[in-house]
Parts: sequence; structure tokens; C-alpha cells
Amino acid sequence: MTFTTRPTLQGTFGMVSSTHWLASQAAMGILERGGNAFDAAVTAGFVLHVVEPHLNGPGGEVPAIVATAEDPTPKVLCGQGPAPAGATIAHFRSLG
Repeated sequence: MTFTTRPTLQGTFGMVSSTHWLASQAAMGILERGGNAFDAAVTAGFVLHVVEPHLNGPGGEVPAIVATAEDPTPKVLCGQGPAPAGATIAHFRSLG
């Protein structure tokens, strides 16, 4: 027997979770219109920037666990903390 204090959620289409229901609903709408998980995550991020500006921002932190259909092995992205000194606008423009 497994004990949990939260409901177990299952689905056959997709699922979105965030700290605000409007962000979750907007992201789910993207999935329902044919977008992928990355499209939904960006949508949720933009909505959170509006509805919870004290908690989110365009230069915020990016902890993520990502797996794709082509490579189901989970990859962890830790985009937290300050950017290196070399991460300038000129540098990224030079990359195209």
C-alpha cells in the first residue's frame, strides 16, 4: 500500500502544472492546439510573469528535467544563478 497526501494524476493526452491556475490553463490550451511541451512551458512562463510578477521574470531561473520521444533518457538543466561574464548580447549576436 502506498500513502500519499496528494492525488495521483494520470492522463492519456498531456498534463500541465504551475503555481497559478491561469498559467496552467494557458499552457494546457497550447497542448490542445497541437503545441509541444516546450511551447506549453514558455506559455506558462509568460503568463506567470504577468500573474505573479513578484515570483517570476524573463531572466528567472530555469530548473528543468527534459525527455523527448527520440531520447527518453531524462536530462537535467540547471539554469540557476548568475550568467557568466561572457554571456553578453554581443556574444550571442555573433553566434547568429
